[in-house]
Amino acid sequence: AWYVPCLASLETLQELCRKENLSCKSIGITNRSLKRYEVEYLCDYKVEEGTEYYLVKWKGWPESSNTWEPQENLNCPVLLQNFLSDKNEFLSRVREGKALRVRNHVKALKPVVADYIVKKAKQRIALQRWKEELNRKKNHKAMILVENTVDLEGPPLDFYYINEYKPAPGINVINGITTGCECTDCPTEKCCPKEAGFILAYNKRKKLKIQPGLPIYECNSFCRCGPDCPNRIVQKGTPYSLCIFRTNNGRGWGVKTLQKIKTNSFVMEYVGEVITSEEAERRGQLYDNQGNTYLFDLDYDSDEFTVDAARYGNVSHFVNHSCDPNLQVFNVFIDNLDLRLPRIALFSTRTIKAGEELTFDYQMKGSMDLTSDSDGLSTSRKRIRTVCKCGAVCCRGYLN
Repeated sequence: AWYVPCLASLETLQELCRKENLSCKSIGITNRSLKRYEVEYLCDYKVEEGTEYYLVKWKGWPESSNTWEPQENLNCPVLLQNFLSDKNEFLSRVREGKALRVRNHVKALKPVVADYIVKKAKQRIALQRWKEELNRKKNHKAMILVENTVDLEGPPLDFYYINEYKPAPGINVINGITTGCECTDCPTEKCCPKEAGFILAYNKRKKLKIQPGLPIYECNSFCRCGPDCPNRIVQKGTPYSLCIFRTNNGRGWGVKTLQKIKTNSFVMEYVGEVITSEEAERRGQLYDNQGNTYLFDLDYDSDEFTVDAARYGNVSHFVNHSCDPNLQVFNVFIDNLDLRLPRIALFSTRTIKAGEELTFDYQMKGSMDLTSDSDGLSTSRKRIRTVCKCGAVCCRGYLN
């Protein structure tokens, strides 16, 4: 389904809800806030006759209802701290980053400072709502956090979180498999991988043991084994808490792990819209001009289909490229054995420390030859070369 953004502003919606006495948690109006005033954020500061005042934005009320309140009336220490931190951050960034001495006897803030504080407060609220939305929609237990300490960029306006492939009309990503293994001990018996002519991908510690280029066949919904089967890894979703964060070197958003990840561990799946290669070629011409790199060819057996994660995707949408990555791509088959439509899983290539950014090589794909010149993105990506900013010692200079 295609979504149409609401054209009404948040203020307009809040005013309408209050006039009709309606609550709406997503825009900050609850039954509680309908009946009382609660500080949402602080907008400005001044001193009059020795008394400090703050301009208050009330939660669930439009900005036209903002009021100046003496500090003694405010019971919001966290919001006061945010206000002071944002003010000092702005002042320290002026004059090309040269820190200024912040005076404590300021009678009023300059409009440009107050404007920054309001924008930062709105961004903080927007990112918190986005984080809550992501965690409502995800289908795994691990948490997703959001962080931006770099600029005023808020959540992407045209991105929708999904947990699995979203097929375009006419594409079937479930091929109607009706049989599964009869194993009682999958690692030792003739399980799904052996039926397909390959070895089991995981060892007893549920870590990957096969080389890049080989497929992973997991047990499916018709298999006799239970959910604790060691051959059910990718289908359980991301096991690690991750953070979508704003990079400080012009690479936009990135993803870092909040937990230590051991070598050869499953980290996340790459999902998006499944489209034909012809449609990918058309979209690629548009994405080229924007410098986007979200088209991922499903070329394990053929090149009929492509995954487009530009508009629909999961956390992997925000994972950046690196010429020296810590994630590797593998093709996975579970409830669909169509070789044209593998699922794409990202596994760790080494131990990844908590707080470290996650990356994969956009050209790597699942080839045995990691130095291959085959492009991991749609062929349309080859028309305009995108400069690589990964910073690796072995950086090739371009994403494609």
